This record gives sequence, structure tokens and C-alpha cells, in this order.
Amino acid sequence: MGIKSILSVFDMAKRSNRKVLIPYITAGFPDKNRFWDIVEELSLNGADIIEIGVPFSDPIADGPIIEQASYECLKRGVSLKWILEELKTHRKDIKAEILLMGYSNPFERYGWERLSQEAREIGISGFIVPDLPLEESLFVEEILKKNELAFVRLIGLNTPEDRMKEYAKRTDSFVYFVSVLGTTGPRDRFPKELTSKLKEAREIFDQPIVVGFGAKHPSQFTEIKDLIDGIVFGSSLISHIRDGGSPIDFMKTWVGKI
Repeated sequence: MGIKSILSVFDMAKRSNRKVLIPYITAGFPDKNRFWDIVEELSLNGADIIEIGVPFSDPIADGPIIEQASYECLKRGVSLKWILEELKTHRKDIKAEILLMGYSNPFERYGWERLSQEAREIGISGFIVPDLPLEESLFVEEILKKNELAFVRLIGLNTPEDRMKEYAKRTDSFVYFVSVLGTTGPRDRFPKELTSKLKEAREIFDQPIVVGFGAKHPSQFTEIKDLIDGIVFGSSLISHIRDGGSPIDFMKTWVGKI
């Protein structure tokens, strides 16, 4: 588990001429018991890496679909402590790599040193923290690095070239490219400027590039598929499950299609 394991996932996908598939699901959705069944089903049906979202009361980067799921899970008592305790039991049944995606407040309250050590013992490979900019995250990066855990950086359409170069110096696994200027949520098409911005990023980053925010269907990625190494989909998956759909049917939409 950790940085090397994540990079191995991208290497294997590249050799198979396909993209790394990264579903996101809020911890405890649609309920505490079924959540772990869903994670295991995703893992068994094509998910390479699974982002487990840590519910938070003010998810500033998330649109209404994930925001609602977060609120519901908080009401059920889902917390970072609950996620870690449950993973101690369920991690052995999950083939995919696991990343925790959440806002800095719960992580800081838990304590990064303690969290990093426990994450490595449990088998978590790294973290995504969208509200920690580069300058404020260097101490976190160093703590995680001691335990060989990834700290995934986010860039986007409004990230200037010089800023991308700074992120590239600090990227240890892959970089997460936010496809829109806005919050999460499925969209029918990406902004026109996404292609040119990804070309710019491709020139700067030697590390894999993953696109997230807005993923709805593989056809969206036709124009940019040669510029990316993986795809994150969250809101569309949560909507699918809320409507009674299965993780298996959702993954069939993506596996072998891109």
C-alpha cells in the first residue's frame, strides 16, 4: 500500500492501454452497513482506486449531490474515527487501493501524525485534501511521506503554468485535474478550454494526470483521453446508487470503454 502501490496501478493500466478508474463514494452512504458492500463490489468490478469521502459539514468543493450525501452520513454518526475503525475489518476484502478524500478540519483534529501511522497500518494509500493549498500543506506532505503515503495535489483550469511547475515538484503519485471552475456534479460536456489546459499540464507533469468533477459518461472523454491517465467519478455514482442502481451496473458503463 502507499505511493508505490498507486504508481503500480497506473503502470498496469498503461500496459493494458486503458485508464485508471477511480470511483468516489461518501463514507456511510447510503447507510453504514451497505456502504462496505458497495465498496467491495466496486473493487471487484473494475475500480482500481477508491476514494472514500470523509463527511464534512461545509464541503466547499462539492455540489448538491455529494453535499447531501455528506449531510446524511453525518446524521448517521459517520466520522473519520468510524471510517478508520471499520477499515480495520473491511480492508482485507477490498482489492483496490484506498484514498481518503476530505477537508482538512477532521484530519487536523485527529492529528496528522497519528492519522498517518494508522493509515499505513490499515492499508490506506494516501489522502486528497482539496482545501489545503501548497504552502499550507508542506508539513502534511512530510508527515505522510514518512509513512510512504501519497498526498494528491489538485490543479485546475485556473492554475497558471508557474504554479503547475511548483505542484509538479511536490507530486509523488498522481495529480488530480479539476475539469471545471465550480463544484462537483455530473455534466453533459466539459469546458472547451479543458483540452488546451490538459496539454499544458501534460508538458509539465511527468506523473499521471487524473480528471475529476463532472464525469458522467465515457463519451465525454473522447477528445481528451490521450491526455489523461485516469478518471474520477463521484456524483454520478452516488446518484446511480440513490436511484436504486447497483455498483456492478455502474462500473459496466466504464470498464472496457475508455
